[in-house]
Amino acid sequence: MEKKIRIAAVGDNCMDVYDNTGEAFPGGNPVNVAVYVKRMNGESSYTGVVGTDDYGKFMVEAISAKGVDVSHVKVMDGRTAVTHVEIKNGDRILGEYEEGVMADFKLTEEDIDFLCSHDLVVTGIWGMVESELHKIKDRGVPVAFDFADKPDHEITHEALPYVDYAFFSDDSKNDEELHEFMKCIKTKGPGVVVVTRGEKGSMAYDGIEFTKFGIMDCEVVDSMGAGDSYIAGFLMGVLEGESILECMRKGAHSSSLTIGYYGAW
Repeated sequence: MEKKIRIAAVGDNCMDVYDNTGEAFPGGNPVNVAVYVKRMNGESSYTGVVGTDDYGKFMVEAISAKGVDVSHVKVMDGRTAVTHVEIKNGDRILGEYEEGVMADFKLTEEDIDFLCSHDLVVTGIWGMVESELHKIKDRGVPVAFDFADKPDHEITHEALPYVDYAFFSDDSKNDEELHEFMKCIKTKGPGVVVVTRGEKGSMAYDGIEFTKFGIMDCEVVDSMGAGDSYIAGFLMGVLEGESILECMRKGAHSSSLTIGYYGAW
């Protein structure tokens, strides 16, 4: 029987609360990636913390219902993180973020052992684990990190030396500007730098060549989770031994599925 790919997602979770409709969806970058990995027939786990409120219970139940391993989700006294969201013309407008118990999230040595039992570990800029990445890297487990649109953030500078696959989002630069940016990021440690560019698709750089890929046509209902879907697809391709171009194609396909419905998943 073929061994399934196992990806560990670690860091932030939050309830995406749509203030104009009253709806609330579970999400957060690592959570979303874990769910999308399952959608692509991989195995995944999520390590993080929720509060003792109703949202915390809902978060864990929702993630678990998707088949994600939640054995390392901690419950702390307090409120689960919330992001307030508005939809305007199919685009999400992110409002206030209430960090809640995520502010006190810390990895234990046992958590790190658990993460390192997977094929790859993925986290992001608000994951609160940048200071622990060196322990994962030292054990030879690949690390992927979503830096979003924060290339100059202090967390970015701390994390980059320990990251194998660095993801950014930037639809403002032309190709030449983007090439210079990606070359600069590559010198700081990552094996592969990937930038998602909204309607312009994505670009990847492995230190030798730049690879471009477009988007897949689909109806845009809600862009929530589009970038996380791309990351999940790309990383599945990596662990399946695919070329960078094919990893990008898998990312774009995964993203096209997600933006066809409301909420991240």
